[in-house]
Amino acid sequence: QVQLVESGGGLVQPGGSLRLSCATSGSIFNFNLMGWYRQAPGKQRELVAQMFTGGSTNYADSVKGRFTISRDNFKNTVYLQMNRLKPEDTAVYYCYGDRDGHGTTWGQGTQVTVSS
Repeated sequence: QVQLVESGGGLVQPGGSLRLSCATSGSIFNFNLMGWYRQAPGKQRELVAQMFTGGSTNYADSVKGRFTISRDNFKNTVYLQMNRLKPEDTAVYYCYGDRDGHGTTWGQGTQVTVSS
């Protein structure tokens, strides 16, 4: 069973940076789409960023220019570089991946807290 394991969350001050990692237990090429969602307390889960196999990307308007999604095919890992973090970025961040015929696989989530 393919798994996604996130790491890199934590506490950071406003204006700071964090990089989240999402490692796949199999080949990253098994996924035709990978990305990140987040869910803040009392709010619905929202898409943050996604990357297709060909390399095209999409971002939520709220993070454009601050967050960057990337991947390392050799390490089978997807990253989310988060810069100029704001308190409203505080949420649990979930990595996900879509595979043909297998639906969506989710990571366990990692907490990001932006606070002074």
